[in-house]
Amino acid sequence: MRRLPCVLVLAACTRQPSHTTPSLRAMPTPSVQVGMCAEPTAGDHADRDLDDDGRPEIIVADRAACARVGDDKQNCHWNVFKSQPGECTRYIGTFDGGGLETLPQKGDDNMSDVRAYWAQPGGRLLLQSYRFVRGGYQISDVLQCKYASDDRLECAETGR
Repeated sequence: MRRLPCVLVLAACTRQPSHTTPSLRAMPTPSVQVGMCAEPTAGDHADRDLDDDGRPEIIVADRAACARVGDDKQNCHWNVFKSQPGECTRYIGTFDGGGLETLPQKGDDNMSDVRAYWAQPGGRLLLQSYRFVRGGYQISDVLQCKYASDDRLECAETGR
């Protein structure tokens, strides 16, 4: 009789994933640490002047490594680099998403906050805000959202 509870527990823990079970996403491992000298790779650029110094920071993604979501959405890992005259180009972080938006708020060194839109199946998406802190970009806020019938976004905080 002692084996029956163990079998029930095992059976309860081995269900098949449902459509609501979150999927894992593989995160590429950077080959350099934030703040180190690095050369941007070839790829699609979304360069922007994030610190209002008149020179755009280099934001680049390898489209071959992007993940397709549905028929018309694509998520990428956008590596960010900063160049200073007379210094090497430095890796300052990665934004994860299919689209990027520069926000008016500023972090350290007058660097703009950035919001990335990470598409998910079923008309859902993550809004991930990044802030420049101590020499690199870090996620500062995450919202889980879905599209309403009138194309508005309905969002709920995820506790991050």
